[in-house]
Amino acid sequence: MKKRDFLKSTAALGLTALLPSSVWALSKNGRLRTAHIGVSNMGGADLASISSHELVDVVALCDVDSKALAGAKKLHPNAVVYKDYRVMLKEMKNDIDAVIVSTPDHTHAPASMMAMEFDKPVYCQKPLTHHVVEARAMRKMAKEKNLVTQMGIQVHSFYDYKLATLLIQSGIIGKVSTVRAWSPKNWGFDGPEPEGSDPVPENLDWNLWLGTSAERPYKEGYYHPANWRKLLDYGCGTLGDMGVHIFDTPYNALKLDVPMTIKNQCRKPTGFGFPEKNTVTYTFPGTEYTADTLKWIWYDGKGAPGKHKDLKLPNNEKLPGQGAMFVGEKGRLLLPHFMELPRLIVDGKYQELDLSIIKDQEAIGEPVRDYDSEGNKHYHQFVDACLGKAETSAPFEYSARLTETILLGVIAGRFPNKTLHWDNATARFSEPEANKFLDAPYRDF
Repeated sequence: MKKRDFLKSTAALGLTALLPSSVWALSKNGRLRTAHIGVSNMGGADLASISSHELVDVVALCDVDSKALAGAKKLHPNAVVYKDYRVMLKEMKNDIDAVIVSTPDHTHAPASMMAMEFDKPVYCQKPLTHHVVEARAMRKMAKEKNLVTQMGIQVHSFYDYKLATLLIQSGIIGKVSTVRAWSPKNWGFDGPEPEGSDPVPENLDWNLWLGTSAERPYKEGYYHPANWRKLLDYGCGTLGDMGVHIFDTPYNALKLDVPMTIKNQCRKPTGFGFPEKNTVTYTFPGTEYTADTLKWIWYDGKGAPGKHKDLKLPNNEKLPGQGAMFVGEKGRLLLPHFMELPRLIVDGKYQELDLSIIKDQEAIGEPVRDYDSEGNKHYHQFVDACLGKAETSAPFEYSARLTETILLGVIAGRFPNKTLHWDNATARFSEPEANKFLDAPYRDF
């Protein structure tokens, strides 16, 4: 799909009457027939969780790696296999009810958009897209076609994160002025671009792996299967990986939109890999749950987050390895990542959580201390929504805005220590030099 077609793909949507999204998805026998694009690593986990729903039939599998495809085929012997998602969607459009996209980041939007053009509900892994323009286009198409959508951010449906959201919105620490979030993971690469090329493994279709990104020679150990997150053309760094998970609850709880300013303190750009260490500062317009403006600081890389008074814990305890701290008028709320209860800190001391302040007691639910059970809830919610039995909690209407926020921080890494100003209405930076990174040309492949 060419870029011009991608950006214009929503132009004719108003010409046809829209049916409810559940009508598009519901197959004749009341079951959901799913097609999976990307079936190794996270794609394998997505396949397992979606197919664990009792009303799902996996009918198609697609992967550019024949070894990964063979492994998935053993688990689902009745599924038709493909290496090119475009061929699969065209040939099986009448036999598929929903599409699961679990590829590297740079293929999220092209594959998802094509599926939605065929009126298919889409579950797409995080971050939703590789570029801001794609996020806005996907949000628009999903809304205008009235499709069930969900971003793969499983912790959104976990008990601890939902509890933190309810506590913040119930005013447990008053209006929030600052959020500090961190992950010491390093999905960056400070080294040079590799020279030369290596033979492409027999099991890999390198052209299809590159997809719409620029042509590049294959180099062993740099791209497939694991290191693409570190590289500008394919991933979104630590911010686009762990940041999406850890941003999600504060972003959702505080009802944030996209930021006004973004600044990334990091090393100078190399044009190949993401910085190995970032400190990204956002300012957001205020909401009913925040001060007049909200300051958000993200830290990643070795040693993150470092010391700050906002992050000091009682009894000189160490911070959890990853997490977020809400700083409010009446105290602080620590949310470790993951499967740990939030912790209330007032006047330098831990306080018991008073769940009675939550008005909607039914929304609290019960903790489930089993990762598979917690994780499957998010996937099963998507399946149930496709069958008209539920609504998704991370649809593209929400997750595209969260992704846009993340990607603005990624772009700020191209301009170290410089404050960028974002106009939500025009979807442009005030700094013209930054606007070229909102998008990238699609290669015909």
